[in-house]
Amino acid sequence: MAELRVLSALRVEALAVGGRVQVIGMGPQRAATATLRRPSGPVAAAVVGVAGGVVPGLGPGELVVPTELRTLDGRTRPVRSARLLASQLERVGLRARLGPMISVPRLVPPRHFDELGVDGVLVADMESAWLADVFGDDVPFVVVRAVADSLESGPIGGGLRALRALRKLRPVLEDWAGAVAPRRIELAAPRSFCAGVERAIEIVERAIDRFGAPVYVRRQIVHNAHVVADLEGKGAVFVQELEEVPTGATVVLAAHGVSPAVRAEAAERGDLFVVDATCPLVAKVHYEARRFAAQGRRIVLVGHADHEEVVGTTGEVPEAIDLVERPEDVARLPYGPDTPMAYLTQTTLAVDETAEVVAALGDRFGDLVGPSANDICYASQNRQDAVRALAGRCDLVLVVGSANSSNTARLVEVAQREGARAELVEDASSLDLAWLHGVSVLGVTAGASAPESLVQDLIDQLSGLGATDVHEHRTVEESVRFSLPLQVR
Repeated sequence: MAELRVLSALRVEALAVGGRVQVIGMGPQRAATATLRRPSGPVAAAVVGVAGGVVPGLGPGELVVPTELRTLDGRTRPVRSARLLASQLERVGLRARLGPMISVPRLVPPRHFDELGVDGVLVADMESAWLADVFGDDVPFVVVRAVADSLESGPIGGGLRALRALRKLRPVLEDWAGAVAPRRIELAAPRSFCAGVERAIEIVERAIDRFGAPVYVRRQIVHNAHVVADLEGKGAVFVQELEEVPTGATVVLAAHGVSPAVRAEAAERGDLFVVDATCPLVAKVHYEARRFAAQGRRIVLVGHADHEEVVGTTGEVPEAIDLVERPEDVARLPYGPDTPMAYLTQTTLAVDETAEVVAALGDRFGDLVGPSANDICYASQNRQDAVRALAGRCDLVLVVGSANSSNTARLVEVAQREGARAELVEDASSLDLAWLHGVSVLGVTAGASAPESLVQDLIDQLSGLGATDVHEHRTVEESVRFSLPLQVR
């Protein structure tokens, strides 16, 4: 945990922030000659005060957390943990705008700012860029400015609103400083996209290229909000049901698979061009369900009732399947011990939890058979093994992925069963800085539906909190590739 040093240009700003604040004076000369007293340990610097808003719509009292500091001579410096701080502000109900800020050598009213010939910045001040030079590369720092003078209002009334906004900052700055520390990052591998996810995304992209936008996708193609948003930007339209797809459109069925009833609905309409993106490993479970039902066996499907994959698998032979989630559910199955039984599993489950359910089934039923090969997706198992290998030496494990992703949720559970604290993060913006207090060894992984870019962005943001020593631990190499449907090859 680092010692928080708050710096402000004016005493009135320091009084608004409260607590210990170093008042440096106003302007670039005072900023450039400011000094931080020699720290006894890690230190984190926060420059806090008012600023002029130079874009329309940025009103008095609004908070801005600069992502980049600029000067009129063209120098720029990134503020590397700005997004983490802005997210922490929003977590406590304080809205903050992110964007570049420029430091200028003299006071310039916002309405005259365009005369300087710069654009793309949100606010202007007279100290931050020069203070950043004083800090150097060894001191993590952030800047928070409250808008006083803006294009729509003058500095007097706006200044009062800005000072009121500054009064709320101290607890969040303490949280940020508490997260500042040098730390080791244990990076699990494999992580992020699996072959099935890569195939599903490529199917949608190729369908858009070949047939033109829009291409409709029934349900999320994979369970990740960033992937969905990216494909929407390229021309995909996501719908819940086929009835929402207009006549004559191209529609892609998501990677989690669908029941025969959905395919029958599409065929009955007769006006849709259907591309099936079902993961081949899910399709294999569907085949096993039909095979076991044809043998006259009752099928126990281990999985979560609300998951789309389970809905699709159950729909293959609904009259022959019972769903269980936990070992204790096995006792409630209404069948005798000699009933011919078979089991299947949702592909994204945790291996150890599934084994407990299968063991309970074996204890109760004498005639029990399983699939020809493990139903747990190779990628889910590999990612779980990778987390299991490093979780025990981590103070905290962060799992990148969306909350509705089953395989991602299982990674959190695996880490917790290994004795580690573990949290799921959609991306860097959902990281609660309080989680990092006292954390010197941090594990990082990502679910099979989460892009690797989110992992790298998280690590980049963490590097703004102090020196990071990143070590990747690979437990297995993955070389699986799945062919694409004929329609988009």
